[in-house]
Order: sequence, then C-alpha cells, then structure tokens
Amino acid sequence: MRPVRAKRIVAILAAGGLTLAAAACGDAPEDSPSGSGASAAAAYKACMVTDTGGIDDRSFNASAWAGLQAAKESASNVDPKYVASTAEADYEPNLRQFVTQKCNFILSVGGLMGDATKKVATENANQQFGIVDSAIADAKNVYPMQFRTDQAAFLAGYLAAGYSKSGKVATYGGLKIPPVTVFMDGFADGVAYFNQQKSKSVQVLGWDKAKQNGTFAENFGDQNKGKAITNTFVAQGADVIMPVAGGTGLGTADVAKASGGKTTVIWVDQDGCKSAEQYCDVFLTTVVKNINEAVKEAVAQGAQGQALNATPGYLGDLKNDGVGLAPYNQFDSKVDATLKSEVEKLKADIIAGTVKVESPNAPK
Repeated sequence: MRPVRAKRIVAILAAGGLTLAAAACGDAPEDSPSGSGASAAAAYKACMVTDTGGIDDRSFNASAWAGLQAAKESASNVDPKYVASTAEADYEPNLRQFVTQKCNFILSVGGLMGDATKKVATENANQQFGIVDSAIADAKNVYPMQFRTDQAAFLAGYLAAGYSKSGKVATYGGLKIPPVTVFMDGFADGVAYFNQQKSKSVQVLGWDKAKQNGTFAENFGDQNKGKAITNTFVAQGADVIMPVAGGTGLGTADVAKASGGKTTVIWVDQDGCKSAEQYCDVFLTTVVKNINEAVKEAVAQGAQGQALNATPGYLGDLKNDGVGLAPYNQFDSKVDATLKSEVEKLKADIIAGTVKVESPNAPK
C-alpha cells in the first residue's frame, strides 16, 4: 500500500546512514562483459529501488519485484536486480548507483520516492525510469504506473458492511499519503453506499473521508503498532478491518488469527492468501493493485525495444483489471451468495459509470 500501492514523515525514518547493499538477481552478472555473444549484448538491466517497506513487505514492493522477475517470461534478456532502502535518505543514492551501473530501466517503488526520482531523472535525461504510485510532471523519461484503488476498495467497503455482524468496520493507514488514503476513501464510500442501498447504518472507524482524517501507524513495517491499532478497533466493536499499511498490517492479521473467527481482515495490494498465506484463514479478500502485471509489461516492452511513453503512462482500474478484488478463498462458503452477486453487480456498475467512485486522492 502503500498503493499508487506511494513524501514520508520524518518520524518513521531510520536514524541509520546510507544502505547501498543490493541483492542482485538473475543469471547475468551485474556488469556483463560485452564479449561477442549476442545474449550478453542484448541484456536488459531492469533495476528496482524499494522504499523503506523493504522487498518482503508482502505488499507493493514485493509485487513490483515479482513483476520485474516475471518480465523474463516475455523477454528472456531481462536481467532483474534490486536494492532495498532502509531510510528515505537512501532513495537518491540508490537511484544514482543504478545510473552508474548503466541499468536500462530503473524502477522507483512508491510515490514517496517521487522527489528523489524527479531529481535524478532530470539530471539523467537519457536514462529510462519508471515509478509506481506516482507521476513526475515534465519528466518524459519517467514512466508512471498508477492505480484507481478507490474503485476496488469501494467494492471491499460494500462487502465489509454486508459481512459485518457488529455493524462496525475499520480501516487505517501506514502514512497519510494519497496512495494510502485513496484506499480508505473508496472503502468508506463503499460502506456508505451499502448503507444507502440497504437502509443500514454500518459505521466506519479509522477514517473520515469528508475531513480527510483518521488513524495512521506512521510506519509500514511495525507489526506491534498494527496490533495496537487493531486491538483498539476491536475494543470499539469493529469485526472487519482493512489495514493499508504494508507489513504493519500483519499485526492486524495476528490479532484476527487469535480471535477465533471474531475478527476478519481485508488485505491490500497482493492477494493475501498468496503473499501472507499463513493468514489466509482470516483474509476475507484483498483489494488487489496489479502492480506486478504493470511492471512486467513495462519492463518487457523496454527489453523488446518499445518506447515507454510518460504520457499517459499506465492507469489501472476495474475496467482493465489493474485493480480488483481477490477471490474469497477460505471465505468463499462464508460469504452469502446474494452479497457476492451484489458485489459483482456493483463492479459492473462502476465500470459502466452508473455508480460514480470519486476520491480527492485518486490519480487522474
């Protein structure tokens, strides 16, 4: 989530210095000699810089890395590698080291990297960059990948309201930034739409869309903070909770796991039953942001010599399957058939424009 799924408050930054240790992946060495082999000459270095959530956040960094690796399926000359950032101060140096390594494509994961990406990209106009969950104005060499997660979260809010037994549901974020709050907007509006259609009064804890104010962990990797926030929501009566907080949200899953079925989680970004399968029995569904496919296609296109146009870039929505709901998985038999049908109908109505989904935090 952290979401388009990404700018960060100084409070969450690690006090440590620069971390430049990269984990190089793929078969090709980092600096392949040109030699006489056609395969070496055709190698396409696709290099990714994570935000501070890390490569194994079970969320959008992990999704982007999966996309980078999957690009080899379409273009076998792709040589993927990444470097993990442990603090915001790492972003710019990490990007610069990949410029020095002459990477063909450099991917910034998360809108929090927007300023650093803009600076480095402006200084290296002939270098191809990409960024997830942001768009860099006037940077023709930065390919943006953004997502209308408010549309899919609208479905999740409707589903949560229909599934809730207590009449209270909740959401919280890692940070108060648009790629996070766009999920929360959609979720709150989905609950409101359910209430309107059913003459109900299901309450949303953790986010007030009108005031753009709510609950935030100020971190994307603090499971204890996730547990504390979730326990507060549970004490207030919430039984379905959607964390938009990367690894912090695993604390919510822990609380749900210990609840004996009383608390249910809606995950975000990657299908939770695949990215955090140990918690599959508490994941009602996932608001999926198809980062992996967007990254895969961008890298494969670049490796095949196709231009990546910054305008319009990529915008994922319900219509093009850039966002959506994951399967109900272990909850498939627990979700009422009528509610399932209503969610599907609602999806079709959003795609058709019959139901309008609007968020001040949505990408344009």
